[in-house]
Amino acid sequence: MDPNIPYFAVDLAAPDLSVWRRGNTGTEGVWSFSAGPGPHAVLVSLLHGNEIAGAIVLAALLAAGVRPARGRLTLVFANLAAFDQFDPAQPTASRFLDEDLNRLWDPAVLDGPRISHELGRARALRPLIDSADVLLDLHSMLWPSDALILCGPSAKGRALAAAVGRPDLVVADSGHQTGPRLIDYERFVDPAQSCAACLVEAGQHWQPGTVQVTRGCVDALLRHLAMVPAVAGDGAGQRWAEVTLAVTAATAGFAFVQPFRGGEVIAKRHTLIALDGTTEIRTPHDDCLLVMPSLRPSRGHTAVRLARFV
Repeated sequence: MDPNIPYFAVDLAAPDLSVWRRGNTGTEGVWSFSAGPGPHAVLVSLLHGNEIAGAIVLAALLAAGVRPARGRLTLVFANLAAFDQFDPAQPTASRFLDEDLNRLWDPAVLDGPRISHELGRARALRPLIDSADVLLDLHSMLWPSDALILCGPSAKGRALAAAVGRPDLVVADSGHQTGPRLIDYERFVDPAQSCAACLVEAGQHWQPGTVQVTRGCVDALLRHLAMVPAVAGDGAGQRWAEVTLAVTAATAGFAFVQPFRGGEVIAKRHTLIALDGTTEIRTPHDDCLLVMPSLRPSRGHTAVRLARFV
């Protein structure tokens, strides 16, 4: 367990996935159901083994016997080996085994010679990902922050976020220096291809409200795709923001000037928000939105995204 990260309350019980591990596709932890013509929607949980809210939602859907009214619906428990290590006493220790499964979605890496548990799992899941028309990646956050949906840099990602309609904050960004996320995989950002993906950050890890937000996003997507019945009055207004600067910690001494909570708007340009060693980090414009600040980032990792409302 990282000694730099404080203890966070674990108010969720990890789901029992024993009955769902086998899958029905020949790939462990992958369930797929078809109902004739229509899009292929893929719901992904557990890209990080300790982000259990998404797995709780997908397990509940399977237990309820979910079936699409049209098209194909696939539910994925991605990093089961990391999930198996989840311990409420050390909940941050099971994010992955060898490396971050959500930083590997580069064809050169996937086709390369390197070996790790997570790369093996990404390669096993890749044929499924290559068949998705719509993908929703279900995540949660370590530090307190407003829920949001990351749509990536593409217009089709933004369109998908608008169609889902929740959470009410949509952030367009270009990912991390440490490697491409699943939603950054080339087919999802290529404007010549119609498939699209978004990533939901549904709230803080291990909190009941995060499960509720996750379920709301999943249900909204399935209604949008006409895979389940629509609900009268569904949908809510959204706020849109675009990342203008992704701040990566260059030193081990990165520190914010106060314990920011994601979602703050800093009114004035050039306001000091952090020190990276001796380097000052200041807001690049007025009305600067702080997106998912990591209050104790490791060197080389994203410390915060700074965004402008659009």
